[in-house]
Amino acid sequence: MTESSSLKRASKDNSALKVVGQLKQDILTGFFKPGEKLKMTRLKERYQLGVSPLREALSQLLIEQLVVVENQRGFKVHPISREEMLDIYQTRAQIESLCVGLAIERGDDEWEAGIIAAAHKMRKFGAQVDKDPQEWERRHQAFHTAIAVGCQSPALLHVRRSLYEKASRYRNLWLKKNMADSSVFDTNQQEHDALIEALMSRDSKQAKAIIEQHLLSPSKALDENPKLLDQKNSG
Repeated sequence: MTESSSLKRASKDNSALKVVGQLKQDILTGFFKPGEKLKMTRLKERYQLGVSPLREALSQLLIEQLVVVENQRGFKVHPISREEMLDIYQTRAQIESLCVGLAIERGDDEWEAGIIAAAHKMRKFGAQVDKDPQEWERRHQAFHTAIAVGCQSPALLHVRRSLYEKASRYRNLWLKKNMADSSVFDTNQQEHDALIEALMSRDSKQAKAIIEQHLLSPSKALDENPKLLDQKNSG
């Protein structure tokens, strides 16, 4: 392979890698709806890339189960369903509980300080949650990640991250519907405060119970309002 062809290949790989992140974010945040056809003309216009890197990106997201192949006619966003939502959230709650238990055993003073700092950043943005729910969600996820990293298990954290991404599309439906409601937001914050108290006192049983309930809340709310799931599948 010549130097010129190597540079072209590297550029192509970088383009595909970049668009994977962009396309994944657009799917997770709902820009592309569950079940929506991913037309090449629209993708080319949005990401300013050719067909080849786009196909590579879509193939990667196929592996991650964020897109599916539609009868050899192209790709569409992976549909959502009640069954998938419950499975993801129940599994995620168990994994998060395991992370929390190990973090309490292994976490040090620096771990505790990281939790307090992340909680502070999340609270500071709380009043603006209805204006920019995605920014609040980033801070919210950073808070929970600050807790989980104390488990000191790269393998467990990798599984956790994958489940978080799979849950994101459902969580975004819940965010749009519920987080403008001050009572829902206040309850969410109270759960955070109770969780921090349990973590700082190294009460593993209480912390694990709180985190499981906290993480399952969005799925329970969506399960009580199934129209939200049906409306987002464009088929």
